[in-house]
Amino acid sequence: MARRFLRHRGLAPARLSPRDVLHVGSGGLRSRPLRVVLSALGIAIGIATMISVVGVSASSEEQLMRRLDRLGTNMLVASPGDAMFAGEDVKLPKSSVGKVGRIDGVEQAGATGEVDASVRRSAKIPEDDSGGIAVQAASQGLLKTVRGEVGSGAWLNRASGRYPAVVLGHVSARRLGIGKAGQQVWLGDRYFTVVGVLDPLPLAPELERSALVGWDAAERLLAFDGHPTSVYERSTDESVSTVRELLGPTIDPESPQEVKVTDPSAKLQARAATEGAFNSLLLGLGGIALLVGGVGVANTMIISVLERRYEIGLRRSLGAARGQIRIQFVTESLLLSCLGGAAGVALGAAATAVFARLDGLPWVVPLWAVAGGFGATLVIGTLAGLYPAVRAARLSPTLALHAA
Repeated sequence: MARRFLRHRGLAPARLSPRDVLHVGSGGLRSRPLRVVLSALGIAIGIATMISVVGVSASSEEQLMRRLDRLGTNMLVASPGDAMFAGEDVKLPKSSVGKVGRIDGVEQAGATGEVDASVRRSAKIPEDDSGGIAVQAASQGLLKTVRGEVGSGAWLNRASGRYPAVVLGHVSARRLGIGKAGQQVWLGDRYFTVVGVLDPLPLAPELERSALVGWDAAERLLAFDGHPTSVYERSTDESVSTVRELLGPTIDPESPQEVKVTDPSAKLQARAATEGAFNSLLLGLGGIALLVGGVGVANTMIISVLERRYEIGLRRSLGAARGQIRIQFVTESLLLSCLGGAAGVALGAAATAVFARLDGLPWVVPLWAVAGGFGATLVIGTLAGLYPAVRAARLSPTLALHAA
């Protein structure tokens, strides 16, 4: 009746400005701070769970990608494959490294060769107690090819590679009780001087558990036959696939199928591709917590409508339209949800930062996760406030004031 009367007299109901909407929408929140905190807590927990899960996953993936960038994905390893006839031993030619180095696109090449010997801390330790350490001959270009670093001492050179000198992988050094270069180990039938200890090699874990001696020293002192068992090559990124196809025919033109080519970085790349695959369950739990928080917000808004019937009736009797009442309570629900969402984003980011610091990971919180969290908050707030807003707008001013 009031709206028809105003239209008949040429008047229109007053419109609420955005500032007025925020003022009336936040009025109910300011009057009940404890209820607001408890209601927003459910939203905050859900958003924090989702942000932290995504953040931890993104931080782990970022560290893995940085490692891949540092180590490179352009290294291939050629090793003896399966023989065409059973009972035959497949051996790579002695000239394998030189052949591989002449392939277009190959930048570095190195090799290792298995040596039939054992390494022990001293001659008094039984020969069978080798600690699972393999003795291998190593070419001078091996370290540069695998992008390894020497933590203590130096790598084998032309001089040390001809004499009883050995470089230990970091696992081998730990098993032998060697902390730094300069000590001696019993290798084969004599003492070798440890001239270097390697840092971890993620792309060549077999070298971490090896004792590496010079190629010439292995042939002269340890009866090494000179046939490499693994040929490592580093090529340009653009030529990796081409080099992969050429390695077998180049190393052994007569039987290229007996040369097995592997990509050491494939495992890290697969891990990077599947990083976060097991986070679905945690994201689902975060979604459930977010849904529960939305139900809590809806319940709070319904109770607010019941408690504020007098206010609603008074505003309606003073000319407030039903749409204005609906906007008021939807805005109140959105503000309540946004408060929980902001707290959840902050808690999730803080939890990610703590986890990243403890594990030595880079701190990464994707912007899409933050935007998605706020988007979910807006959706939850809108849905949670619709029914209470409609219910409030339908209250009769006369009945609301009488009931109050």
